[in-house]
Amino acid sequence: EPGVQQKKEMASKLDISIRSVSRSIQTIETLGIPVFDDHPPLEREKRWRIEPTYLMRMPNINLPKITLTIPEIISLCMLAGESVIFRETKFQSQITSALAKLMHFVPQTTQKELSALKRIFISKTIGSKTYAGQEKTMGILTESILNKTSCQIRYHAFYKDKIENVEIGPLHFYENGGGLYIFALKMETREIRTYALERILKIRALKHNVDYPENFNPEQVLDSAFNLTHGDPISVKIRFSKNEAAYIKEKSWAPSQHIREHPDGSLTLSMTTSGRRDVKRWVMSFGKEARLLEPDDLRVEIEEELKEIFYCD
Repeated sequence: EPGVQQKKEMASKLDISIRSVSRSIQTIETLGIPVFDDHPPLEREKRWRIEPTYLMRMPNINLPKITLTIPEIISLCMLAGESVIFRETKFQSQITSALAKLMHFVPQTTQKELSALKRIFISKTIGSKTYAGQEKTMGILTESILNKTSCQIRYHAFYKDKIENVEIGPLHFYENGGGLYIFALKMETREIRTYALERILKIRALKHNVDYPENFNPEQVLDSAFNLTHGDPISVKIRFSKNEAAYIKEKSWAPSQHIREHPDGSLTLSMTTSGRRDVKRWVMSFGKEARLLEPDDLRVEIEEELKEIFYCD
């Protein structure tokens, strides 16, 4: 019957896989076009059709043809790879679904290039956090940001090992080291704080209005911090051995950094950043390959900590 086809028949005529046919049917339904499935007697497979009277009433649809350049395809693959932070959550399936729908508007040649590049970009999952079961929290925070309203959270502060109830005004999500964090205004003190998503134990949306803080530049705040600690400025000078010099030179560690190279291949990194504890942990991670020259009090603190490590009972 004209207009009534099995999936395998459509796949053969369109020269695509049955799986692609299923995705195409989903996309057509997403566009608001009703698709019906019939199961005729004595036939194992369903037949699919679009109601003819609907097609007659419906104006012609001109679907856009999206042509992507190779750099755009690479960027899309890299962006999809970054979604590892949402693995095991409903967001991962939604990202996959969105990309699949996009592919229906992309020429076959571009689809082949994209499929090939998908095998090139992979993501490391070790060390990244998982947010399975946190979809409700993400949803409420997102709605609060869009509506400029506050929410009440029950939060576990790890460093203090304290659970507190606090009203916050969510401002921005950001990613750091495989984890998802949020800049938020602590409503009681009007201070801007950072909260780790997985440490939010409970959340409830409120209707209190949140005024975006004046002179708050989230990108600038992130750039000024060495890791996660903001508003804790520190100026340091670190001597790195020849073995680590190349690694230090290839990265930007702070907006105000200065590198001085030495004849023996070593170098000295001077920078002003934020997060005393973060810098200390970073320097110590290099072992004998890094020596903190300034400030003196932090150098003494590291020396005392090393003594405790080697001479503890």
